[in-house]
Amino acid sequence: MTLGQLFDPSGVAVVGASQTEGKIGYEAMANAVTFDGPVYPVNPSTEGELFGREFLASVTDIDGEVDLALCCVPGPAVSDVLEECGEAGIGAAVIYASGFAEAGGEGEALQEAAVEVAEEYDISLLGPNTSGFLVPSLDLRCSFATGAEEVPDGNVAVVAQSGGVGLVLAFQSRRQGRGVSAEVGLGNRANVGFAEAIEYFDGDEQTDAIVLHIEGTDDGRRVLEACRESDTPVVAYKVGQSDVGDFAESHTGALTGDHKLYTAGFAQYNTLTVDATDDLLDAAAALATAPEPGGPNVGVVTAQAGPGIIISDRIQRAGGRLPELTEETQSRVDEILPGLTYADNPVDSGRPMPEFGDVVTAVAEDDRIDIVLVYELFEASIGFPIDALENLPARVDKPVLFATEGIEEDLREEKSSLEAIGIPTFPTPERAADAAGALARYAKMHAGENAATDGGREDSRTNDDSRTNDDTGIKDDSGSANDWTSTAVNDATEVGDDE
Repeated sequence: MTLGQLFDPSGVAVVGASQTEGKIGYEAMANAVTFDGPVYPVNPSTEGELFGREFLASVTDIDGEVDLALCCVPGPAVSDVLEECGEAGIGAAVIYASGFAEAGGEGEALQEAAVEVAEEYDISLLGPNTSGFLVPSLDLRCSFATGAEEVPDGNVAVVAQSGGVGLVLAFQSRRQGRGVSAEVGLGNRANVGFAEAIEYFDGDEQTDAIVLHIEGTDDGRRVLEACRESDTPVVAYKVGQSDVGDFAESHTGALTGDHKLYTAGFAQYNTLTVDATDDLLDAAAALATAPEPGGPNVGVVTAQAGPGIIISDRIQRAGGRLPELTEETQSRVDEILPGLTYADNPVDSGRPMPEFGDVVTAVAEDDRIDIVLVYELFEASIGFPIDALENLPARVDKPVLFATEGIEEDLREEKSSLEAIGIPTFPTPERAADAAGALARYAKMHAGENAATDGGREDSRTNDDSRTNDDTGIKDDSGSANDWTSTAVNDATEVGDDE
């Protein structure tokens, strides 16, 4: 089984294509025809054309290359369609229909039958019970969702258990001006699940970070190992801190399990976790765009004290540290702008000014600083210090984040210029601070307790990630009856399959 046929097919067949607007077979075909390769409408009950393509009675009638079938048919017909796909040499299929394992009883039997056919013919199955997927760079939109064509290309792969959440994240990324390299709704995970998707997108040249939305899984060890082995940063959002078990099970077929065990498992396997969709995309944007941080120490430069105070407080609560700047850096900053409001960390200039970029550069070049966060309310007469910051992240090999606010139309061009030089932007002090905190936690996970440099205001060993195992009784890979990947979470989340 190779996911290349799923996410990078030579051609697409829409099985159950319909001429009736509003039906899944019509909407899926409407999205699929944007693909640059051949797209075939398949329906034995329909003749004529749809979007300029002639209907075929079966996938076995296709005279041309086709790797992927979009199955817009009721659940009971899926196995027969997959049988024909196997005979036609089609190696991947998306099953949109619900009523499979998440429904129990007969639905479980339907899903088992579909998996048996897929195993016989080595077919990758996305779903059942999914809204499909998007790969904007290929104009590949294998979803029935309205507006799928408006999601832009980006460098973050969204892998969501819920197709609905996957689309929420895709549309959020569009509104944020970021886009995605792919958006995938796994659905019931018949034979393509989190681990397979992580492994595929880790090897995808378009993907620089992977985000996961997880309700529950019965394959914890494999998922965690895929996260840890991925060279591409992975950020996970595990839902279900409160009791949503019955609702989640009816949606995905999976119990949510003990939230502490999940988060402890991710921490044990060096995988960053967050608690909101915005946080998921913000952390991914920072990891995908900026150099990997060498430690958790954040240098803050602000043109306004109030936002700087919010940022300073929030960074420390989010996992970062605010070290004192070296005497050399403080002297340098004072020479650039004598009489600054506050010349330590955070550095407060009082308002934007032409030398603001030089101050940011001085802080970025401080050996005690691993991550730089800048806040500047936009002033049109001065603008942002784009020339001074160009090449700065690459030269100092440190992430530089930029938060701002102002009139959207005035900001748009300058924010785009910052993004173009590798500096991710954020609309609020809190979101920027949380992104910096996520980078700090990521650095701690991947560099150990020695990641912190001198001058910090707190000991890095007090961070929440290092306490998690003690709180939950989960131990390291040396083995434990409480290891999430061996017993505890599997007991809490044992199911058939998920959406």
